[in-house]
Amino acid sequence: MQKIFLECRECNATYRPDFKYVCDSCFGPLDVKYTNKFSTKLFKTRSANTYWKYFELLPILDKSNIISIGSGLTPLIKATKLGEKLGLYNLYIKNDSVNTTFSFKDRPAGVAVSKAKEFNLSTVGCASTGNLASATAAHAAKGGLKCLIFAPKNIEQPKITQAISYGAEYIAIDGTYDDSNRIAAQIGDKHKIGIVNINMRPYYTEGSKTLAFEVADQLGWKVPDQLIIPVGSGAMLNSICKGFEELENVSLLGDTSNIHVTAAQPRGCAPIVNAFKEHRTEIIPIEHPDTIAKSLAIGDPGDGRYVIKRLSQYNGYADDCNNEEIIDSIILLAKTEGIFTEPAGGVSISILRKMVENKMIDKYDQTICFITGNGLKSPESLFDIIPKPKIAQPSIEKILSIMR
Repeated sequence: MQKIFLECRECNATYRPDFKYVCDSCFGPLDVKYTNKFSTKLFKTRSANTYWKYFELLPILDKSNIISIGSGLTPLIKATKLGEKLGLYNLYIKNDSVNTTFSFKDRPAGVAVSKAKEFNLSTVGCASTGNLASATAAHAAKGGLKCLIFAPKNIEQPKITQAISYGAEYIAIDGTYDDSNRIAAQIGDKHKIGIVNINMRPYYTEGSKTLAFEVADQLGWKVPDQLIIPVGSGAMLNSICKGFEELENVSLLGDTSNIHVTAAQPRGCAPIVNAFKEHRTEIIPIEHPDTIAKSLAIGDPGDGRYVIKRLSQYNGYADDCNNEEIIDSIILLAKTEGIFTEPAGGVSISILRKMVENKMIDKYDQTICFITGNGLKSPESLFDIIPKPKIAQPSIEKILSIMR
């Protein structure tokens, strides 16, 4: 029996775990399901330093196909100083900014590129707002695969530079992320290229659920109370919820239904928040995203309506924040916990602050705030905000005179 199979998220039709991502019957998205039996003690006793620690709940059939660049098992930091400032006693930061390519995208990209190798594909690619480009390119380089990146021409320069440095071919699209996504889908399907977040999506999304595995593991296999998750396409939030479900199913966790899940989006590209606040299940796309949080600037989120379902399932909430609030939160996190995040992380901290102000989080709640990318990927967001360096002559007296 195969370790895995594919199941339609809409009609529950099942398929072999092939290079396939859409249901033949209803055209719904496909998810990976697991049939293998294993001892859960493996996760509690296995010594590992990457997310492949959880191999039995990941969709690779042969370990020889794993392409790892050492990502995962990132710190879960008790944010004591930030917690004191906000009035929270059990606030934790899941800091994925320290992954190998400095974002959480190493998780889904690593699983998808490994699966592409298992499918004997020679070329992979992605549509990206920046972080996925670097993660896909790095794994492709490690695995000896060609890599194509389709991304808007205006994404942050450090992210473009990083992706190209791994040897990827970068196609700058004169348009939005959604334009890039459409082009990548057409080229991937026509030329049998593994576009990780499109035609490899059932396997790709499995990588993000390792965030749930690690949080539970790092909490001593306890269920947290609050999850604050930055949302672009919605795939990460949906995958984290799937991860907690799977841990409950294999008896590694108790009842997970009391978790409160919050979707955090930037104002200017918050179609999921808009739907939540208007009590809609339909997601109305944002045609022209306008936010400094470019990694979340996905106007037509592929998993948007599934996020709405997850919020209904997990006592959920959704809110947005403006550019000023994002920048203030980036600086607050840096000054209190020594973590420098890109704007997406500023979005989750900002929504956390709003929830505390609105008394939506009890001060004793075990609260996990997800930081998904490093601030060095988009430093320009702070260029006009941070103080300019003071220039002084190389004299002790003159330097002391201008020091604070």
